[in-house]
Amino acid sequence: MSVEILAVSVEGRDLQQKMIDRVMETYGVDLTYTLLTDRDHRVINRYGIFNPDGPKTRPIPHPTTMVIDREGVIRWMVTEIDYRMRPENVEVLEALELVR
Repeated sequence: MSVEILAVSVEGRDLQQKMIDRVMETYGVDLTYTLLTDRDHRVINRYGIFNPDGPKTRPIPHPTTMVIDREGVIRWMVTEIDYRMRPENVEVLEALELVR
């Protein structure tokens, strides 16, 4: 099974790079996944995860983890309001089994 991990944000590459640098500086870890810039929210809106209560100067999506199969069908999805809450790794691995 091949797995591709990506993160979607409204930030441009310059702000994404600052976040990458901060993660490296703070945790000594380089990000190993793709970052997608979605300034006009086309992807975020398609999946219904836009956060209307986010800051107006920096619109953001709700933190969401999805498992999407090769045909583009969402097989598993968890959306949180609190950006600090994320699914446990074991939950994501179990969800990945759904697309095998």
